[in-house]
Amino acid sequence: MEFMGDRATLLETGRFVQRHAGNVADGTSSAVAADNVDGAGSGGSADSVETAGAEARHRRAAESGDTASMSVLGALLLRRGDLDGAEPYLRAATAEGERAAANNLGVLLHQRGYADEAAGWWRIAAVAGSAAAAHALGRHFRERGDEPAAEYWLRQSAEQGHALGAYALADLLEHRSDVGAERWLRAAAEQGHREAAYRLARALERRAAEEARAGGDMGLVLGRTENAARVQAQGRAGGGDAVPAVGAPSATSATSGVGGAGAAGALASAVPAPLAGGEGGELSVLDEAAQWYQQAAARGHQRAALHLGAILEKRGELKEAGRWYLTSAKDGEARAACALGFLLRDAGDEESAAVWWLRAAQDGDGNAANALGALHAARGEQQTAERWYRAAMDAGDVNGAYNLGLLCAAQDRTPQAEQWYRRAAYAGHREAANALAVLLLQAGDATGAEPWFSKAAEAGSVDAAFNLGILYVGRDDDRTALSWYERAAAAGHTEAALQVGIALLRDGDEQAAERHLRCAAGGGSAEAAFRLATVLDSRQPPPGPPALGEPMAEKSECEEWYERAAEQGHRRAQVRVGMLAATRGDMADAARWYREAAEAGSRNGAFNLGLLLAREGNEREAALWWARAARAGHGRAALRLALLAARRGELTEGQRWCARAVELGPAEVAERAARLRDALHQELTA
Repeated sequence: MEFMGDRATLLETGRFVQRHAGNVADGTSSAVAADNVDGAGSGGSADSVETAGAEARHRRAAESGDTASMSVLGALLLRRGDLDGAEPYLRAATAEGERAAANNLGVLLHQRGYADEAAGWWRIAAVAGSAAAAHALGRHFRERGDEPAAEYWLRQSAEQGHALGAYALADLLEHRSDVGAERWLRAAAEQGHREAAYRLARALERRAAEEARAGGDMGLVLGRTENAARVQAQGRAGGGDAVPAVGAPSATSATSGVGGAGAAGALASAVPAPLAGGEGGELSVLDEAAQWYQQAAARGHQRAALHLGAILEKRGELKEAGRWYLTSAKDGEARAACALGFLLRDAGDEESAAVWWLRAAQDGDGNAANALGALHAARGEQQTAERWYRAAMDAGDVNGAYNLGLLCAAQDRTPQAEQWYRRAAYAGHREAANALAVLLLQAGDATGAEPWFSKAAEAGSVDAAFNLGILYVGRDDDRTALSWYERAAAAGHTEAALQVGIALLRDGDEQAAERHLRCAAGGGSAEAAFRLATVLDSRQPPPGPPALGEPMAEKSECEEWYERAAEQGHRRAQVRVGMLAATRGDMADAARWYREAAEAGSRNGAFNLGLLLAREGNEREAALWWARAARAGHGRAALRLALLAARRGELTEGQRWCARAVELGPAEVAERAARLRDALHQELTA
């Protein structure tokens, strides 16, 4: 059980505020600002009037009755904020039929609070073909809840190529979950609309995630698995996440934190540079999303830079990811600062990571506060760690309460640990619910533990499902236990797959058992590898001794599984590998495996090693291993020691080992040992 961050889910939660930039071009705010101001219909523009001399010329021309100059001068004054000065010129130009002036007059009136009168002038301009007016009118109707009218006018604006109109139409369609939204987001983004590029990228990234889920491949979308970028724990709560059970080692849960780093300079072009595509040069959906993120980020969109950094980090392009994270973090994005901290931590620079985590935590990022807590916990600074976990909790990150529970449990402060686990569990933290259940079970409260295990398992905790299996086994309810084991095994829990395999073997379903044992063995379970090997071993005929001149046979699959289990320290597997090696005639390898097993406490390994040593003439060492095996309960080893003592004339010692062999058995050994004991007794009394 590890100190928990929120890396895997942070970018998918959508909990962060969808802030729009101050520029109207990047949002759909209710206010119609100067970005909707049109220039003169003659081709003049307020933006082109850069000098006082030009303004003076337009003013003279306007006073002489030039309609275009009236419109341009009115637009210039409107942009400057001189509403009183702009209004007479705009009204005069509008009276002469100037389309741009009608739109700008609507803007002016809207700024003064006369929304209905503004809409009237926008309608006049829009009917005359003004895309900016159609956009403003569409937004006016949307603010009033008239979506059909809003869609009509926004579509008029968008179809004329107006970027703001296309974006506002896309926003309206997306609000209604209309698939046509993407088309208009793309149209706006292609014209350089920053927020449209960002939202288009988000839509494409979501689509890539859905495709990956449907195809069973989350690696592309989620990037580094939960095992990467963890906030490492320094202790375990309650001995682990899983209830200890024979043949079922406790499982540990892993939770992840935000990861990543970086920042990039602005691009020279608004259009993103081409990325490497797949076969035939085609871009994947995620590649296209990255391009649009890049376009938005190059225009200063801090959240786009954050998401671009995340995609690049998932691809392993850490340097580029770091550059974009840095850009976003410097612009004030706390999550990017947190991600940059994880990237630096993974690169071994904990001090720099702590600087960025501190910056993010001070800006209210709970995940960064959790990371700082884990960092201080790793250094043994428990009080500082607790302070940061509390800060994470205050920032709304439920992982803070969970981590406080872990911290208290590691210090044997069980009541406090239970308190924090409960707080996190009530907030929906599944691993906290599992940890709380483990704590209650260890205190002997199985009744109180069960509902928390169930709640955690239903929420998706694989460890909790496995623990429920163990709980029901303890109640002799094997059927219910198996159902929970199967659920955990389906989610990839190694020990659960082993338990399912054992149950299926017991029921005689060898094929299904083999499938589960392979999963568990592939997941690193030595017991599963051994049991899989025994299943495969039972299907093949016993090998005979190699003939003279015959090459040594290749190792079978079952022997490879025996070896895998043996290399993990499985004593029975080590003995079996030694026996197979002896059958092949490889006595050195056999002796090596027997010795490893014997030194680990295997009585069969000690007995077999003694046999090999005796055959080599080293009866003294053989006797030492037989004695170890006999003391561990091996009847045949005791009989061998009795025979060895009898040959040496140590009759009393022989009788003692005979009595031990009779006691240990099996029946055949006990019978032989009894006869030998009687013979030794007669020899002693003769």
